[in-house]
Amino acid sequence: MDYVVVDIETAGKGIRNNRITEICIVRMNEEKILEKFVSLVNPQVRIPNFITGLTGIDDDMVRTAPLFEEIAAKVIEITEDAVFVAHNVTFDYTVLRSEFRYLGYNFNRQKLCTVRLAKKLMPGKLSYSLGRLCSTLGIPLINRHRAEGDTDATVILFQRLMSLDDGGIVFDSFLNSRKTTLAPNIDREIIGNLPQRPGVYYFKNAKGKIIYVGKGVRIKERVLSHFYDKKNKEYDLCQATATVDFLETGNELIALLLEADEIQNHYPMFNVAQKKLRAPYCIIHYVNRKGIIQFAIDRKSAADLGAVTYYKREEAVAKLRRICEEFMLCPRFTGLQSSTESCSHYVIKDCNKVCKGKESVAIYNIRAKRAILELHKNRDNYAIICKGRTEGEHGFVLVKDSLYQGYGFFDRDQGIEGLIDLETFLTAKKNTYHTMRIIASYLNANPKSIKLMVPEEIVL
Repeated sequence: MDYVVVDIETAGKGIRNNRITEICIVRMNEEKILEKFVSLVNPQVRIPNFITGLTGIDDDMVRTAPLFEEIAAKVIEITEDAVFVAHNVTFDYTVLRSEFRYLGYNFNRQKLCTVRLAKKLMPGKLSYSLGRLCSTLGIPLINRHRAEGDTDATVILFQRLMSLDDGGIVFDSFLNSRKTTLAPNIDREIIGNLPQRPGVYYFKNAKGKIIYVGKGVRIKERVLSHFYDKKNKEYDLCQATATVDFLETGNELIALLLEADEIQNHYPMFNVAQKKLRAPYCIIHYVNRKGIIQFAIDRKSAADLGAVTYYKREEAVAKLRRICEEFMLCPRFTGLQSSTESCSHYVIKDCNKVCKGKESVAIYNIRAKRAILELHKNRDNYAIICKGRTEGEHGFVLVKDSLYQGYGFFDRDQGIEGLIDLETFLTAKKNTYHTMRIIASYLNANPKSIKLMVPEEIVL
């Protein structure tokens, strides 16, 4: 079997819309090097300074270099009927495929990643970056971050990996597993029994531990998409998965909320988004040492403390500014001015100078208490009525005092007359920054597809 070890340098950092500035391809088999091709490439875009600093390749070097379309035939020829090998193969292969896509050609090769192979055949390394592996293994790495230098080092690494794989068992398993659409440890019947309805799914390892939580409008289709995905993370996830469980939710909103809650509860190793419990901005109030009611913007670890909360700090500042103007409060005591001197806010000029002792604290606090009532006056109490898990069922999401309470389901013929009736069917959940963002986003995107219920009555 022939292999082509490839390294490319590009004009950007990511994969999408990136252009090649240099390419090196070494064709080899288990015995010897067969051919090498190296070329600078004119990317037809400006090379950023930080890329030049990393690779040494600048605009002048590629100005007279061939366009990719001029070397495309050679790339096809040298890689024909060979396995495409690279260190972090997803990057090099995807960028190369994109270049061919611009030309209307479908470039398709079998792939092997030396990062994955090294993790399997050389376990326990602190790092599997090319530089660290070469340093640890004594592999010469000359002209780092240039295509030829990195390719030459990867060739030596690949040869050592081949020597460690007795009988080619690991290589064969990696090549064959990339063809399949199912993780090797999962019973096909489990996948076959997944529903094509909205809900949350759980990837579990052989010990039954949840290692990933996701949601899908069609659970089965979404689960299978992980097995089709060729990214390193998805591949590692599928290799570690022994079974898949699920919970139907009847609709996407409850699926999103349940997913966020389960990620916080289980902290699965393969989930990245929503793990960090971001604190909302809260408008709080307290009595300071002078007896004056003082307002401030604070960040709480959870949005269930009764404070008025906002997703962005500027929203909280704008609200404070409005109540400061409306109730003639002192900017110094509303967190709008950090100075300890008398107030001198650049917008708010009307202050009765409690900060200078010209207004009594008692009179000032009367207005401050009215401001507190105003802050809490418009706190929302409602439920979002949505599709249930069956035809005879409604789903709902309950919000009280602008805080997410949880979700539930009830029969369509159930006599529901007010919000309090829903609490019988409520599955209580924790209010977090993520859940309130999900609800706000859903309301903005679906203003006509839901039914809001006022506290007094429900109309279904």
